[in-house]
Formats: sequence, structure tokens, C-alpha cells
Amino acid sequence: TKPMIGAVNITEITHFILLGFSDFPRIIAVLFVLFLVIYVMALTWNLSLIVLIRMDSHLHTPMYFFLSNLSFIDACYVSSTVPKMLSNFFQEQQTITFVGCAVQYFVFSTTGLSESCLMTAMAYDRYAAICNPLLYSSIMSHSLCVRMVLGSYMAGLTASLCQIGALLHLHFCGPNVISHFFCDMPQLLILSCTNTFFVQVMTFVLTLFFGIVNVLVILISYGYIAISIMKITSAKGRSKAFNTCASHLTAVSLFYTSGMFVYLSSSSGASSSFDRFASVFYTVMIPMLNPLIYSLRNKEIKDALKRLKKRRSC
Repeated sequence: TKPMIGAVNITEITHFILLGFSDFPRIIAVLFVLFLVIYVMALTWNLSLIVLIRMDSHLHTPMYFFLSNLSFIDACYVSSTVPKMLSNFFQEQQTITFVGCAVQYFVFSTTGLSESCLMTAMAYDRYAAICNPLLYSSIMSHSLCVRMVLGSYMAGLTASLCQIGALLHLHFCGPNVISHFFCDMPQLLILSCTNTFFVQVMTFVLTLFFGIVNVLVILISYGYIAISIMKITSAKGRSKAFNTCASHLTAVSLFYTSGMFVYLSSSSGASSSFDRFASVFYTVMIPMLNPLIYSLRNKEIKDALKRLKKRRSC
């Protein structure tokens, strides 16, 4: 089609070419196997954690309710980019339609922003557990937990719909080569042949809200947590209180530091080979690592696995 933009006829492109890792032809097979294994592990571990929490009544607590939703988000998050990346590895033309590109970014953005909000909800849960242990059950009621999770999903969905709505009003008339392995907003904006100022401002505002506001709330929560832990007289009590927060604090640190590194280093929209490999950690590795972070040193998860194994052996 040839829409009119101003007084000039411009051919509207209908697909993009994803370069992915095509500039590493000698290790394409190795990268394919590596990413396939990571993807399968990420799905298996996250879905297994959801099933375990669902099956074991001892894990029906606010913390594990949030954790099961985090695992669901991570499974969707990694699935928004990796399947398409894997299917493109051995194709001559690594193409994706404009609609497919918009859908991919929508799912990626919705799950990423929802995870950011859910991390904040989990920080509040840890704050309530350590700073108000006697009132924890009444503060973190089931209805509040459900509202917080639904609020996280709705916030991510609303913000992504706004971005997609603005993106669909842009025109792309060539070039159509995306120097990345998935459709991300910075790379799409530099390909548009119309003014992207509004979309850039919207993206900045959403980044400000979902990034800085959520991080600020998390930092305040952990500030109060640190003060409460310091007031605990016994070393064993302090260690136990810290261990209840260590997993979440590790996951939050990885999520935000890797995200900030990727997007600040590629703020111009250009994507080098280094940026693409750095994005792998943010989009592929973290969803695989999260269930491990929350499970490896978690006595309740280990006990639940033992109970499950015992039931199966009976």
C-alpha cells in the first residue's frame, strides 16, 4: 500500500528482518542448542514451581502466591521472544510481519512491566512479614494479595496497550532491518519515517513510573526491613529474617540492573552484537534463574519436594 504522508507517496513496509545472531555464522548451531536448552529449562522450572505451590497446602501463603504468579509471568516473558528467535536461526530470511512484531513487543512489554509491579508487591509482602510479624496474616489477606497481583497485570497491560496504540500510528517505509533478535521499541523507533517524539515521551514517562517509582518503593520497603532486622537482638534471628528477603533482593537486583544496563547502553536505538548478548541475560537468563534463586536455599520448597516425593512413593 502507498499511504500519503504529507505530500509524498511512501511505500509502507509490511514486514521486518530480524538480524538476530546472523553475524556469528560459525557458532549458529551452538547458539541454537544453548538457547533451546535454556528455554526448556526456564519453562520446566517455572511451570514445575507453579504446580508444586498449587499441590502443596503448606505453600498456600502470600509469598508463594506471589511467587507462583512470578513464575507464570516469567514463562510468558521468555516465550515472547525465544521461540521466534529459535525458528529464525536456520532461515535465510529472518522475517517477522509488522503485526507479528507488534504482538511480540506487546507480550514482552506487558509481562516485563507486570513483573516490575509484582516485584514491588513482593517487597511489600516481605516488609509486612518482618516489620509487622504479629499483624502479617491480617495485613496480607488473600483478597489484598489477589488485588495486588491483578493490579500488577492491569498496570502492565494498560501501559503496553498505550505503547502499542502509539506504535500502530507510526509509519515504516524502509529500511526494515532490526539489528536485534526480537522487536523492541528502541530499534523500532529508529526505523520509523514519521515523527516519534510522542512515542519517545510516552516511553520515557512509563519507564520513569515503572522503573523509578517501583525501585523507590522497593528501596523504602527494604530500608524499613533493614532497620527492623538491626533491632533483632539474636544473631540467629537476624540471619533468619535476612534469609527470608535474600532471594527476592537478589531477583530484584538482577532484574533492574540488567534492564538498566541494556536500555541505557542502547539508548540511541542501535544494537551492537554486545547489546544483543547482554539482552539475552535480561530476556532469557533471568526467567530461568528466578525459580532457582527462590528455590535453592528455600527450606519450605525443599520440604514440599520431599512431601511430594513421599506421596508418589506410597
